[in-house]
Amino acid sequence: MAIASWFPEAQLGIFVHWGIYSVDGVAESWSFYDGRVPYADYMAQIDGFTASEFDADAWAELFERSGATYAVLTAKHHDGVALYDTAVGDLSVVTQAPAGRDLVAEFVEAVRRRGLKVGLYFSHLDWSHPDYATVRPEVQHHVVQDNPYAVPRPGAEKPERWERYLEFHRAQIRELVTRYGPDLLWFDGEWERDERQWRMRELRAELRELAPEMVVNGRMLGHGDYVTPEQGVPIVPPEGPWELCLTINDSWGWQPQDDNHKSPRQLVRTFVETIGGGGNLLLDVGPREDGTITPEQTERLEALGDWVSRHSPAVRGIRRGLPHGHFYGPTAVSADGRTLFLYVLDRPNDYVVVRGLRNQVLKAYVLGSGAELDHQRIGGLHEVPGWEYVFTTDNALDPLCTVIALELDGEVSVHREHESH
Repeated sequence: MAIASWFPEAQLGIFVHWGIYSVDGVAESWSFYDGRVPYADYMAQIDGFTASEFDADAWAELFERSGATYAVLTAKHHDGVALYDTAVGDLSVVTQAPAGRDLVAEFVEAVRRRGLKVGLYFSHLDWSHPDYATVRPEVQHHVVQDNPYAVPRPGAEKPERWERYLEFHRAQIRELVTRYGPDLLWFDGEWERDERQWRMRELRAELRELAPEMVVNGRMLGHGDYVTPEQGVPIVPPEGPWELCLTINDSWGWQPQDDNHKSPRQLVRTFVETIGGGGNLLLDVGPREDGTITPEQTERLEALGDWVSRHSPAVRGIRRGLPHGHFYGPTAVSADGRTLFLYVLDRPNDYVVVRGLRNQVLKAYVLGSGAELDHQRIGGLHEVPGWEYVFTTDNALDPLCTVIALELDGEVSVHREHESH
């Protein structure tokens, strides 16, 4: 079944890591798993999770201004704490925390009001559930390392309890799908069990029955719709649909000591490298426990949105750009294939060059300002095209990323084969 048509054209999504870990500003779930924080201290944060300033409409409005077309919220992370009123367990901020509200419902409604697609993150694993660490995988993932939150001691397996956990796991997934109707279900935490133990094929079939149009990410051990690299643009972009998950600083959730924020220029650079390779960028924010998003992250979302709004033709309705080697930077192509967009990330010395372009360039101009640029075809022999030189000036450059549009005489065509004469 083909992936829903909206996803490959989404370009930008906002990822929200929000949970009780934002009370003390510790790493989400991993802080107790790795022994940095005692489990009891970690879970005690639930008493301080108020969501007192949470305004879902303000979030959605900010996400829309950032240029995003979808947003994903952590409905339940690895710690097992749900941000919604689950009927199959007691571990929820609705019943256990001062928040006392279904935060997922508020998020979903607000995001939809802004016309954005809704994504919900759900962790397959649950390091708090008493029936989770009851079976061992055939091949143990290196990060597990006999961690008691992940696996039982050798010889202490309880397969019947694992079956009980699977019932709980499926029940929570059904809650999310049937209550909130997400456009995207963003799974995580699949690595501690085998595909057979999770019965992922069976789960995927059930999801198709429940929500045939819903997109499911790739953390399904072979049964998802797309791949999800993290924290770095792949050197060679994946062939099919894909999505890069990226933090604005170095942390997924709010951590007050982490002030290593990427600059707007760095974020735009990563964004165009991603969309030029046919992917979407899922850019993460980590709100404080009260539901406010920090000024540093807000400013960067706004700067990204300002750049997107000024360069919309090179962001909306585009397709994957030229293979590596034709231009020293990312590129993209308009939907009709007749406009080539060059993302100029660094200050050029007088010109930029496109190699191997078979088409004639009818017009070259700077997107946003509309300033026309001189261009010249140099070299070439027989079937091998020459170099297309596009001449630039410093006053034509955008401070974050300049986009040069080349209008072509037909659908874009490039020469790839090595030929000699």
